[in-house]
Amino acid sequence: MTQQGRQVMIELSTSIEDNGNVEKSQMKHTAEFFQKGKLDVLRYEEQGEDGSLTNNLITIQPEKVSIKRTGDVRMNQQFQQGQITENMLKHPYGSMHMETTTQSISYKAPTDHSEGRLKIDYTVKLNGQDERSHEIKLTIIEEGAK
Repeated sequence: MTQQGRQVMIELSTSIEDNGNVEKSQMKHTAEFFQKGKLDVLRYEEQGEDGSLTNNLITIQPEKVSIKRTGDVRMNQQFQQGQITENMLKHPYGSMHMETTTQSISYKAPTDHSEGRLKIDYTVKLNGQDERSHEIKLTIIEEGAK
C-alpha cells in the first residue's frame, strides 16, 4: 500500500570516537517521510555553512539502511548488520574511499502516537586509515506525536 509522503521533524545526532576523543554533532531538519511495505524513506535538504545544499535520502529496510547524499557532498553509504560495505565520499575538496563495518542497526517506525527511532553503530576507515567508531541516532517526530 502506497501512502503520500508526510512532513515530519527529524533530530539527527552523530558521534565519532577517534583515539579516545569524541566528536558530537546534532541537527534538526524538516523531512518528508514515506512508507511502502517494509520500506521507509526519509528525504530532506541540508544547508552548509557556506550556503551549499545537500539532498539526503535515507532508505530503511529490515537489516539494511542506505544514506544517499547528493549535491556538494556525494555518497551512498550502505549499512548491513555484520557486513563490510564500501563507497566513495566526494566533496569539493576531493574524494575518499570509505569502508564501513556495521555492528548494529535498530529501528522503530514512527506512529501517530510515538516517535520513530533509528540507531546505527558502525566503524569507518577513510582511505585505509585507522578505523573510527561512529554512532548515528535519528529521531523521527510525527506531527501530533507526544
